[in-house]
Amino acid sequence: MSKPANSVLHTPLSRENATSLYEQIATRLLEEMEAGLYEPTGRLPSESGIGERFGVSRVTVRLALDKLVSEGAVVRKQGKGSYVAGRQVRHGLDTLRSFHESLKLQGLKATMRLLEKKVVTLPDDVRQRFAPAAKGLFVQRLHLVDGEPVALGDSYLPHKLHTFSWNEVERQPAYSLLADRMGEAPARADIAILAQRADQRLADTLKISEGDALLVMRRTSYFTSGACADHTHFYVRPERYEFVMSSTFRAS
Repeated sequence: MSKPANSVLHTPLSRENATSLYEQIATRLLEEMEAGLYEPTGRLPSESGIGERFGVSRVTVRLALDKLVSEGAVVRKQGKGSYVAGRQVRHGLDTLRSFHESLKLQGLKATMRLLEKKVVTLPDDVRQRFAPAAKGLFVQRLHLVDGEPVALGDSYLPHKLHTFSWNEVERQPAYSLLADRMGEAPARADIAILAQRADQRLADTLKISEGDALLVMRRTSYFTSGACADHTHFYVRPERYEFVMSSTFRAS
């Protein structure tokens, strides 16, 4: 279980220790990483924050981080900071499950925050998928892990789901709502992974900077009848998130 940020021990460094200051800092950060202090995002404090904490210069902090990078314990993301290596949230694409369920199955403290729920006239490109229906339910939900935003989902769902309450839509994944109201869960989905830069809306919602890179998962799900079950765009912070799948080689 990860420790809260305020559990950092502000024990001063030993100035008489034969071990250099930067090595002491590197050791302290490594111990905290191994204890899960920086999960789930894996992001370490800024160089200035680390320097202020230990009372050292940024040059000393950089030496400590360089040591952790060389040991494979830390990776640097240009313009984003330093992160614990190898602690990524993974979303398998070879099994059909909801975004929220994928987070929960990894043992993460995943929650959803409903930002919008309304009946809308479907945009032309979406209406073609739900034809002959002209109206549908638009739902916007923020996905969080340990209270930190990891993704924003914009979903178009069958109009029949509009009778669900705000609390029900906030608590239940889309596939669960579909199964409850439509009597069946989606049987297949077409998924595409794209990349784009965050506009101001996405930046504000996901607590990142405008222009930061995002992963975008575009998913259209279908019932066994071929009718469209949902059309969703997930805008995902990529620092600690990756999409994975397994495949089998077949000789031609």
